[in-house]
Amino acid sequence: MENFPVINLEKLNGEERGATMAKIKDACENWGFFELLNHGISHELMDAVERLTKEHYKRCMEQRFKQLMASKGLEGVQAEVHDMDWESTFHLQHLPYSNISEIPDLQDDYRKIMKEFAVKLEKLAEELLELLGENLGLEKGYLKKALCGSKGPTFATKVSNYPPCPKPDLIKGLRAHTDAGGIILLFQDDKVSGLQLLKDGHWIDVPPMRHSIVINLGDQLEVITNGRYKSVLHRVIAQTDGNRMSIASFYNPGIDAVIYPAPALVEKEGDDEEKNHVYPKFVFEDYMKLYAGLKFQAKEPRFEAMRATGGLGPIATA
Repeated sequence: MENFPVINLEKLNGEERGATMAKIKDACENWGFFELLNHGISHELMDAVERLTKEHYKRCMEQRFKQLMASKGLEGVQAEVHDMDWESTFHLQHLPYSNISEIPDLQDDYRKIMKEFAVKLEKLAEELLELLGENLGLEKGYLKKALCGSKGPTFATKVSNYPPCPKPDLIKGLRAHTDAGGIILLFQDDKVSGLQLLKDGHWIDVPPMRHSIVINLGDQLEVITNGRYKSVLHRVIAQTDGNRMSIASFYNPGIDAVIYPAPALVEKEGDDEEKNHVYPKFVFEDYMKLYAGLKFQAKEPRFEAMRATGGLGPIATA
């Protein structure tokens, strides 16, 4: 099996820029995932985020999680569980507004460091969108603009812990799914593994690497790139030992953003515009309403459902 793509962003600044851009292009086309090193976020900041996240889980969430799992009888299950995940989570909203001050139990130093981390991740997400657009031959700023609604993009973080699981063969940490949105930036535990992606019919481990940021592409980038880039099924395997930290930040379209294939990426084949579009045109909020109930099912029927509900018609390619 070929190696999981690891990209050193520092190499964009020298003679290896062309090779590095080609590596990013291959990762987007053939993996839907890649791992970044030297991404511009300081190791000191990442270490502080990790320390405070793990302290917060121990102090505020660990006992709550144990009680919840016990109340549902999950520790003694004998058959595979299909409707729950072995994870403890909370969500932070950053754009178009922040809810960090509203989340209970967060200590002030944790709130401050997560705000700082979010600013760095937002900047990195927009830099990556520019690189992806360059590889696609799109005009400068196209992908960022495509994700902007009337109030800009949506940006949020899911903070997860995957505690030791007594029955990892019967309960997933997180069931297989593709992500609904734009570009996802993951800061994951470098000691406890578990994240896997599906490639060529095989589940492949996303390797834990210290101070790396894992990138994956969501359904909306698949639509905007007209299928050049794909969102990919991924899952988290629960482990019997160790607590896995996962901080996933989602740079998504604004809720009223209209999503459709970039005209520059639509092949012109005769006069039938509908045939030239592999993907429909729709409002992101409508897609999210559908996704909420179908997250753990295949993405293709979601795209078809958006088309069947009328979408917003063909896009001019002139």
